[in-house]
Amino acid sequence: MADDPCDRSRSYIAAGVLFFDDEGRVLLVQPTYKDYWDIPGGYVETGETPAQAAAREVREELGIEAAVGPLLVADWAPHPDEGDKLLLIFDGGVLTAEQIGAIRLQADELASYTFRDPAEVTALLIPRLGRRVKAAVDARQSGHTSYLEHGIPHAR
Repeated sequence: MADDPCDRSRSYIAAGVLFFDDEGRVLLVQPTYKDYWDIPGGYVETGETPAQAAAREVREELGIEAAVGPLLVADWAPHPDEGDKLLLIFDGGVLTAEQIGAIRLQADELASYTFRDPAEVTALLIPRLGRRVKAAVDARQSGHTSYLEHGIPHAR
């Protein structure tokens, strides 16, 4: 292994939050700059922890304060055009009716939001994100964090 710092990975890190309503449905957001649904979240900024970034993104995108719970998924997802990425999903828990009513979308980033049954979420997301969200739902149910590579569980 080389000792040259230039040979070390410089991964982009993004943090998202998986929220549910009281019926067990997953919160999805529709970005204005993407042609697919997503979950709230975004890139970690310099000097910020992934959990802090997730909470900031929720505040900016949804206009609500919500607790960011345990890490559900870590997904190593290098992209040929965008570089190495480590994509994290945290558990946001169940939003109360008051929190849902207080959602104010960041208009220049999000067009709408919806709550969908976990079984139908993967069909609304791009495949790699669908696999990641499914793994996050499963991790929340099992109580165990999941490590993925390209959205696929790493062999144990």
